[in-house]
Amino acid sequence: MILKRITLVGTTALLLISLTIGFNLADKNFSIAKAQLDTNSMTVEQNINIQDYLIQPPTNWGFYREKVEVKGIFLTASTVNNEKRFNKLIQLVNDTVLNTMVVDVKNDSGRLTYKSNVDLAKEIGVNDNIIIEDFPEKMEVLLANKIYPIARMVTFKDKRIGAARPDLVLKTKNGDVWRDRSGNTWLNPFNKDAWEYPIQLAEEAALMGFKEIQFDYVRFPTDGNIGLIDYSDSEGRTKADAITAFLKHARERLEPLGAYVSADVFGDIINVRGDSGIGQNYDSLAVNTDILCPMIYPSHYNLGYYGIDYPNSSPYKIVYQAMKSAVSRMEKIETEDKNKAILRPWIQDFDAGYLKKQYGPNFIPYGPEQVKAQIQAVYDAGVKEWLFWNAGNVYTNGAFYNTDIDIKQFQRNQQAIINRNKKELEEKENNQINTESNDNEENSSIENNESSETEETDQDNPEN
Repeated sequence: MILKRITLVGTTALLLISLTIGFNLADKNFSIAKAQLDTNSMTVEQNINIQDYLIQPPTNWGFYREKVEVKGIFLTASTVNNEKRFNKLIQLVNDTVLNTMVVDVKNDSGRLTYKSNVDLAKEIGVNDNIIIEDFPEKMEVLLANKIYPIARMVTFKDKRIGAARPDLVLKTKNGDVWRDRSGNTWLNPFNKDAWEYPIQLAEEAALMGFKEIQFDYVRFPTDGNIGLIDYSDSEGRTKADAITAFLKHARERLEPLGAYVSADVFGDIINVRGDSGIGQNYDSLAVNTDILCPMIYPSHYNLGYYGIDYPNSSPYKIVYQAMKSAVSRMEKIETEDKNKAILRPWIQDFDAGYLKKQYGPNFIPYGPEQVKAQIQAVYDAGVKEWLFWNAGNVYTNGAFYNTDIDIKQFQRNQQAIINRNKKELEEKENNQINTESNDNEENSSIENNESSETEETDQDNPEN
């Protein structure tokens, strides 16, 4: 490159430089036109050639990645965009053991949080319907409050991309775009071209300031008529091969930008050997991600799972059993470099009221004690990090100021609640039986009276 026209200024060696710089990154050279320094007595003009070897290579920010023991909550972009709600949750984090916020960057419908410079995002028109206009300001708030920001990226499920780019999504055997039960299209994990969209969005999020990219829905679909999907392009690869390769590639791309890669996985893959049928293989993901996040919400387990009759009403037991299994399996995985993913489960801060009918008197609503019990179960299983999910971002404040809990007393309290529920139900049923019995007696009495009146009427009116 050429440094042109240098002028030295003043005996005090004060530099006043006016630069017009044009960069050509493709051929690794740039030119500086007009550099001028003036002295009291002379002007020096000359051309200086500076060799390409002096150009600094790009920095690998992976060496500077920040790692914290995450204790976090999930926020939608709408919550972040609502100043009152956002500030209230910022205060909750500042006042409690919480230190992390997982924020939607691309949500379940494929909608983006902020305007993207990714070409495909522009092409499919998602920039026309973003949620937050001033997202850099929101990121400044997170960083100013020393909150560890994680970007949640809904990966392969994407309702918006199918119409614009059918070549990138799953198809039926007759060539039509396949949709799940909710009408969502899915990027095809077997198609490496389809990887670029979520990975480029993830790279952009890392440059935006996120310390970690959390890939959710990083799997094949599970609902809808999945038997119609054409997997003829798998080329002998399993679904697990495709998902593992995607995450490995994403990790390679994001590590130089200083971002960790985490993956949300179903809780039951902890106990599944080989390909789970959706592409999530515990053993392979454990060595191709930085953090593995099994979703072990107590409400999501069937009755009797891990030998627990009512998992949602036994939050400590179910979370402890799940994480003990996860830790045990992780310890058995052999790797050459000994680097394995950190375990960080998703646990629940919501009631799961839809279970009331199935659970009957065994249903218990969630409050501070149920939240604390899950945290303690994670710790007792030997895991240090956790995340809480509440879809509406309404969190149980009292759970996070002091997470200490006497588990034995908690278990007794849980049983006491169930016993009380059963007693109330029994009394209700007895009252109902008594009411029905009384109603039957009254009806019988009325019928007898009506019969007597009929007989009297017949006697008074012989013609009837």
